[in-house]
Amino acid sequence: MSKHQQVLDYIRSLPVGDKISVRQVARVLKISDGTAYRAIKQAEEDGLVSTIERVGTIRIETKENRAFERLTFEEVVNITDGDVLGGEAGISKSLEQFLIGAMTVDAMERYFTKHAIMIVGNRQDAQRKALESGMAVLITGGFKASQELIDLANAQALPLISTAYDTFTVASILNKAMVNQLIKKKVTLVRDIYTPFDRTAVLNHDSTVEDYRNLSHETGHSRFPVIHQDNRLIGIITAKDTVGKSDKMMIERVITRDPAYTKLNSSVSSVAHLMIWHSLELLPVVQDNLTLVGILSREDVMKAMQIMQRQPQNTNTVEDLISEHLSEDPSGDPYQFKYQVNPQMTNHLGTISLGVLSEVLTLSLHNAVFRTEKARSVIDELNLHYFKMIQIDSEMTIKIDILDRTRKSIKADCYVYVHNQLYAKAFASCQLMDK
Repeated sequence: MSKHQQVLDYIRSLPVGDKISVRQVARVLKISDGTAYRAIKQAEEDGLVSTIERVGTIRIETKENRAFERLTFEEVVNITDGDVLGGEAGISKSLEQFLIGAMTVDAMERYFTKHAIMIVGNRQDAQRKALESGMAVLITGGFKASQELIDLANAQALPLISTAYDTFTVASILNKAMVNQLIKKKVTLVRDIYTPFDRTAVLNHDSTVEDYRNLSHETGHSRFPVIHQDNRLIGIITAKDTVGKSDKMMIERVITRDPAYTKLNSSVSSVAHLMIWHSLELLPVVQDNLTLVGILSREDVMKAMQIMQRQPQNTNTVEDLISEHLSEDPSGDPYQFKYQVNPQMTNHLGTISLGVLSEVLTLSLHNAVFRTEKARSVIDELNLHYFKMIQIDSEMTIKIDILDRTRKSIKADCYVYVHNQLYAKAFASCQLMDK
């Protein structure tokens, strides 16, 4: 076991509320202060400890992350209020699909696969065959299993679970869990792409302009975070800040204070919007107490966004569902689109939901910008005026009129017509991401 892991295990063993210090950990485990410091920082990222100003670093209760990144059999037990009858050794294995045991055993054999679970009632023949074929079993209706099946599940290390829910309800619950899991996989976070502190070039508050110039020459970069002696972020320095300044001048006098920053759990999409809107090339990544943990560059964000665009769409978000019904106008006009109002997109009055209408206009503008500018965009303003109620099954025509175009932004009016009559209008402004 590495010394780093030893420190993490030691911290986990401490009671909640205990104070932790680098010297204390180094003394108890007989390791260097540097090793203890790095491990404590990792523990803070993992949610094992928290640093509170004027109090210090203390052991905190680890919060369970219910937004799981992979679906396991243990999660199936939780979301179906199930009981594990056997095969508990395999409870942490991943689940990728489920099968409903509604056929004869011979007919369902062709669908058996690994990393899957069969949902079935009190059919022992189907339960046995599934376990023998490497599938876990979820018994619905509150039925129990025979000792023979429990022994088989234990031998195979495949969970045998019982739930009081019926088969349809269980299938619906698992389907929703899988959809949520797939959507979450599509969301890239800052923690997935940032440059950690140990690989980040930084300057201290007592550095000079000469130190900045030397670091810039050494790294080839022109922007650096500036930190205090406790690693707390105090500003950003760029080449523009040092123009005409003496080498001996303290950089504290020329830095940009209170800079924009982000945190590890922020989505890359939201950070992209922030960086584009404020023309930022670099964002410090900090903890809640502004301790610097790394940096994020505009280049990192753009690469991540491009990868996200190329990923297969495994499941549908609300935006995807609305986009399915948005189509190009038959005329071929790049600024004109059609949208059919389907029942899912209406409110209790049977007219299109205001939120859906806003999303339709947003997607129309995105598509128009991509088709004409070959660039992706982020909406930063949308003012919508809804004049007449748009009924279910109506076919809307959306027309985009570009009012102003710059290298980095576009302003446009968006018109919504039904039967050639104006039903809604919006003013929208968006920032271009790829220019």
